[in-house]
Amino acid sequence: MVRIAFFGPEGTFTEQAARNLACGDQLFPVETIPAAFDAVRSGAAEGACVPVENSVEGPVTATLDSAVTGDPLVAVAEALLPIRFSVLTRADAPDPPRTVASHPHALAQVRGWLEEHLPGAEHRVASSTAGAAVGVLEGRYDAAVVAPVAVEHYPLRVLATDVADLADARTRFLLLRRPGGLPEPTGADRTSIVVAAANRTGSLAGLLAELAMRGINLTRLDARPVKGDYGTYRFFFDFEGHVAEPRIADALAALRRRSTEVRFLGSHPRADGVAATLEPGAGNDDFAAADAWVEAVRKGELA
Repeated sequence: MVRIAFFGPEGTFTEQAARNLACGDQLFPVETIPAAFDAVRSGAAEGACVPVENSVEGPVTATLDSAVTGDPLVAVAEALLPIRFSVLTRADAPDPPRTVASHPHALAQVRGWLEEHLPGAEHRVASSTAGAAVGVLEGRYDAAVVAPVAVEHYPLRVLATDVADLADARTRFLLLRRPGGLPEPTGADRTSIVVAAANRTGSLAGLLAELAMRGINLTRLDARPVKGDYGTYRFFFDFEGHVAEPRIADALAALRRRSTEVRFLGSHPRADGVAATLEPGAGNDDFAAADAWVEAVRKGELA
């Protein structure tokens, strides 16, 4: 059976995403995001499920940093989960709870609800939403803001469900594997790369221009510092399209020429199913026809 590591512990949104992405596979939790990457790199797992971005709190920096250190891994699938929380407490906890705990991202997404419904509760930071549930069981906190799946793992009382300040809050998760065969292009795909560019005027603008000139829509851009080289950054790009497409391959080649380092992070179907928007003259047939014209000129068949 295929083993898939996920950023744990059990009872988190990442477990729910892993269930969606790796149906029928054997799932096991690890304590940190780097540990999920390491499980695949060491051969302890065939894949790993990790969060990559949240619509409220932005990128998951531990995932970005882990993607550029160690042997390459590639994303082969993604899941997009609506983020709605449950609040759990012990049967013998104070009513109302005096302390409520969760991961910082979770607390930020329910701050308004807590102020309205538990105005006197002190907020405590836990390593994960499930870690907060464990803390409630151990008596360290009175209540925990958790993923709904947590009720399957922890014998706690449900104080509230469907809790969120923003109705459209979502988190995107990736299924990572070692490099190998990629999913076939579907027309509604996402490609991810990380680029290290020279620290000089216009470097980022030049990289973005390569995508814009080819009519490729950027869906995410993040920057992370290169550790040990102050002032130098790596840029994480997500954009529409698949590496198997001529227009995407052409763009990747251009980005490779302009940068000091490029790491391919995957091409896979988008979870939202949104098809790429192709501008006039920027379709795959247009790129193939242009390549054929250049080749004919080289052979002397055209002038």
